[in-house]
Amino acid sequence: MPGVPILALTSERLVLRPLVAGDAEALFKIFSDPQVMTYWYTPPWKDISDAHQYIADTQQAMELEAQYVFAIVDKNTDALMGKCMLWHIQPDSRRAEIGFGLGVEFWGKGYIQEAGRLLLDFAFSQLNLNRLEAEIDPENLGSAKALQRLGFQQEGYLPQRWIVDGHMSDSALYGLLRQDFAL
Repeated sequence: MPGVPILALTSERLVLRPLVAGDAEALFKIFSDPQVMTYWYTPPWKDISDAHQYIADTQQAMELEAQYVFAIVDKNTDALMGKCMLWHIQPDSRRAEIGFGLGVEFWGKGYIQEAGRLLLDFAFSQLNLNRLEAEIDPENLGSAKALQRLGFQQEGYLPQRWIVDGHMSDSALYGLLRQDFAL
């Protein structure tokens, strides 16, 4: 896994590339939206400095190969649509967690499937991971369906796992093994 070059990943409509400082405004617009953040484990971002700090933190983590955070960018317009990531990487166990966040205007158009397939291929082929996991709020039916379409299976349920802004929520745990991922 060490020494994996961080390159852009491309599909028919998308480019996944590392976040850069110039993404801050678009990223802030997405992650300050309460609708986008409804099921996240953190409240919506309050200030553009949250985006700048997030980008700086992810750039450092990518250099250390501790996590891989990619901007999801429209291939034709170069518009930042959201982000996807591999985090909580456990090299010895060859596993990581996967996550996605997309601006509301891009929901329901198959972008998570397209970005997800790129990210899964990167995780299994380039990073040689064996297992990917995702944790979502079970009320987030859109994410559950997206994960299932990518091949993930629900493997667990943790009641009252998170308290965000005074609201208690459960977690549904999903997993995907390399052997079950089909290109």
